[in-house]
Amino acid sequence: MTDDISDIAAYYNRNPASEHRRLEENQLEFELTWRFFDAYLPPSGEILEIGAGTGRYTLGLVQRGYTVTVVEISRVNLDACREYLAEAGLQDRAKYILGDARDLSDVSEKEYDAVLLMGPLYHLVLESDRRMAVREACAHLRPHGVIFSALISRYGIWADQLKNFPEVIEFKDEIRSVLDNGKDHEKWPKGGFRAYGSTVDEIAPLHEDLGFETIKLVGVEPAISASDDDERYNKLEGERRQLWLDLFYEISSEPSILGASRHLLYIGRKKG
Repeated sequence: MTDDISDIAAYYNRNPASEHRRLEENQLEFELTWRFFDAYLPPSGEILEIGAGTGRYTLGLVQRGYTVTVVEISRVNLDACREYLAEAGLQDRAKYILGDARDLSDVSEKEYDAVLLMGPLYHLVLESDRRMAVREACAHLRPHGVIFSALISRYGIWADQLKNFPEVIEFKDEIRSVLDNGKDHEKWPKGGFRAYGSTVDEIAPLHEDLGFETIKLVGVEPAISASDDDERYNKLEGERRQLWLDLFYEISSEPSILGASRHLLYIGRKKG
């Protein structure tokens, strides 16, 4: 059985600028993710980007010379991604496919140099669906190709909840469900940002069971608790900003703080 995620597509169709704007506001997450792309992507080649949103990462990839196949569940996001690249005159460096991470049958190429799974695992609340998405990604990678999977941390979200939605603490069944199962209680209304929160311990086994060797698991907001800290980082300039980014890059895989990051990034290599 697969989950009906039409509500997720509808959410992004209603809010096409939400993820684009979020990455503009959460600059540490964006810049640190790029640090890991630059460190572990092959120097050139073809990339399959599943869950590309409006193209914040896509643009940087094509500017670096990669050929990108974009897969996105939201038609509005997909159109926005194409338009975003068109503004830079680079729309022809990417292919655009409306599709679901769990079924990549519309992706004709079978052997990409890298796969970016940078959104789907946020929203696949069933383990079987997450496994399908990772399996499909693996099937489209060359041997020794690299995968980057972004996930939401089950325990890294609470500072933002305290800041932006403090009344949620009064919904005891919802809190218990997220803590115990990583997802909303079954009675919680759909229509919003329905997500799955991963634990640190489950991420590497999920990928390793499906054909990957783990390279690294990192938090892309290490030691950052909420939007106030993001704003402080965003105001940094020049060498001071670079030095802070260097520090966060160095501590991003520290086990004692991994789960406190709001977003986690898994980097793995397909077994030969």
